[in-house]
Amino acid sequence: MPRKKKPPLTFVQKMLKLYASGLGKEPAAPNREPDAGIDALPSLEQRLQAIFNITNNKKRPASQMLFFVMYDIESNRVRRQVVKYLERQGCSRVQKSIFLADLPNAKYEQIKSDLAEVQACYENEDSILVVPISTDYLKAMKVIGQTINVDVITKSVNTLFF
Repeated sequence: MPRKKKPPLTFVQKMLKLYASGLGKEPAAPNREPDAGIDALPSLEQRLQAIFNITNNKKRPASQMLFFVMYDIESNRVRRQVVKYLERQGCSRVQKSIFLADLPNAKYEQIKSDLAEVQACYENEDSILVVPISTDYLKAMKVIGQTINVDVITKSVNTLFF
């Protein structure tokens, strides 16, 4: 007789299992290369274009929530799992530890709840911030540090004549 298939684990259940197996203890692996797939980011231009696509969308449903998820997570294992989770939920990576999402309110509440539950399940000094933001504030964003012409990306180049 075939075995019954177990339902897939939720993110929180998976993190609890990792914790039970010694999540807080990072394995000593001096020869291990960092996981480039998770830490690799699209170019700054591509990331900004994704942000501006959200802010310029005139047909954004009122039921959508625009928010940042920012974290400072010490454990590589936990951080990798959080990154994978946020990407699966539809969040877009803006920086290595910052995601931007434009998702339904229910998904926003679920992400907040799941991350809070994971944060509470093990002893740590990590922090995760989930910050709602308006499109007006997002449009007022300034890029500091890397030379890039934001006006070219937004296609809002203005010429002033005096």
